[in-house]
Amino acid sequence: MSTPDPATSGSPTPDPATPDPATSHSATPGSDTSDSATPGSDTSDSATPDPAPTSRTTSTPDTALTGLAALSSLADLRHRLTADLDQAARTWLEHALDEAAAHPGIHGPISAWELRLAEAGRRCGAAHADAARVLILHAARAGTDALTRVYFQGTADERRAVLHALPHLVSGPAALPLVEDALRTNDTRLLATAVGPYAARHLDAHSWRHAVLKCLFTGVPVDHVADLPRRARGDGELARMLGDYAAERTAAGRPVPEDLYRVLDLTESATPAPGPDHPHGKES
Repeated sequence: MSTPDPATSGSPTPDPATPDPATSHSATPGSDTSDSATPGSDTSDSATPDPAPTSRTTSTPDTALTGLAALSSLADLRHRLTADLDQAARTWLEHALDEAAAHPGIHGPISAWELRLAEAGRRCGAAHADAARVLILHAARAGTDALTRVYFQGTADERRAVLHALPHLVSGPAALPLVEDALRTNDTRLLATAVGPYAARHLDAHSWRHAVLKCLFTGVPVDHVADLPRRARGDGELARMLGDYAAERTAAGRPVPEDLYRVLDLTESATPAPGPDHPHGKES
C-alpha cells in the first residue's frame, strides 16, 4: 500500500544464546517482517536467535478488536467501533464502507478501498485501525486473491487486518499460505493474529504444534492461540515437543516460559473427539 500506518510495532530483542526450535526457511517474497524460522520442523537452527520468551512485546491494542473472536458478527464490531470513534472518524468510515461496497473486488493496480486501508490509521487512530480495516475488507467482499494482494503489498498493520478478517471472509483453507507466512515472522503482533480462529480451524496438526511453539519462543502469550484447550487436549506429540524445548532451555541455564507449563497441562487432558479444528487428522 502507498501509505504506511504509524501503528506498526517492531520485533522483540533477540537473545542469541538459544536457537529457535523451528527449521530455517527463506522468507516469502513481499514479506518485510519475515525471518528464517519456520514452525514446521522439530530440528533446531542455530542461525535464528532466541528472542527471550519471558519478555513480551507491548503495543497499543486495537480497542474495538479486543475480544473480536467473542463477537457474534461483524455487525457487532461495527457497532462497537462507531461508538468509540469521534464524528469526523465516523463520517470517514461510513464513506469508506459505502465506497468499498459500491466497488468491491480488485480493480486495476490498486482499488479505491485498498487506499482506504492505508488511510485507516490516520483517520481512525491506531487504537481502531485494525477494526476499520476488517470492516472495509468485508464491505469490499475481498476474496482470497484480493486478501493475498493486500497482505503481500501492504504494511504490517494491513497484513494483521487481513489475518483478522480471514475467519469472516474465507470459509475454507485457501488462505492458509497467508497464515503460514505470518508464522515465519518474529513480529509478535502478526504472530498473535496468525494463531487466531482461522488457524485453529484449518492448520494441520503438525503446523499448529509448531505455531504454538513459535509463540512460546517469541514470547507471544498463548492466550492468543484460538481454541487452544481443545486442540492441545491429549496431544502427546505436542507434549513431547514442549518437554524437549523445556529441557533445552534448562540445559542452557535459561528460564522456561510459564505458558509452556500451561500448555503442557492441557496436553495431559483426555483425548478430544474429532472436530473441525483437526481438518487433516492426527499426525503420524
